[in-house]
Amino acid sequence: MISAAVGFQCPECVREGSREVRQARTVFGGAVQADTTVVTKILIVINVLVFGLVLIVGDPLVNRLMLLGKSGFVPGTWEPGGVAYGEWWRLVTAAFLHQQLFHVLVNMWALWVLGPTVEAWLGRLRFVVLYLLAALGGAAASYAFNPPTSGALGASGAIFGLMGALLVMARRLRYDLRGLLALLAINLAFPFLFAHIDWKAHLGGLVVGLALGAGYAYAPRGRQGLAHALAAGGVFLLCVAVVVARTLQLNG
Repeated sequence: MISAAVGFQCPECVREGSREVRQARTVFGGAVQADTTVVTKILIVINVLVFGLVLIVGDPLVNRLMLLGKSGFVPGTWEPGGVAYGEWWRLVTAAFLHQQLFHVLVNMWALWVLGPTVEAWLGRLRFVVLYLLAALGGAAASYAFNPPTSGALGASGAIFGLMGALLVMARRLRYDLRGLLALLAINLAFPFLFAHIDWKAHLGGLVVGLALGAGYAYAPRGRQGLAHALAAGGVFLLCVAVVVARTLQLNG
């Protein structure tokens, strides 16, 4: 027998009671965590570390990791390269790559502002899935609609994905959206005010964020896990389809 607050319990009863304990969940199905900044901090550290490597290694690292559709001569290597040549990693690595200090500071500031709220609402796993799929969506849109020889990099697609998902979830909770809508409008206007900003990647990330945010926010209670997995899988397959279609077009 095992001593309890009142009397004693048999070991089988204690084990059965332990199995019935459920971890607290957020309204969107994520596990409640005491620290809702862990994943956000890890993502910021990764981006900053890669930026540090860029400062040390320089253009060879950028040329190897940036998003590039198809080029007969990749700068610095003078060899063919790009996603169309099978270098699929560029679709992900470009989202962690920055060349200018201002660029990485702006993106990391936005990640720090948006990330903890989204992480708190979704939990760590769903937050990671959202961030990576938004980054992939931004890269897929950039790959599909930009000239194949143009390079792109930065976490902006993932950041726009966070904004899109946050917008849908805040709407679901009936929060005041004016501040978030103003922030989104300002960021959408940047490409038209400053040159060399890949607005296609921004829109790609935003569309993924809106779609996945809707899947997270409006999933039926009791089946949230399955609905969220299906939403994430559907978004991933759509991104893959866009990339494959563009690759066939460039290699056709």
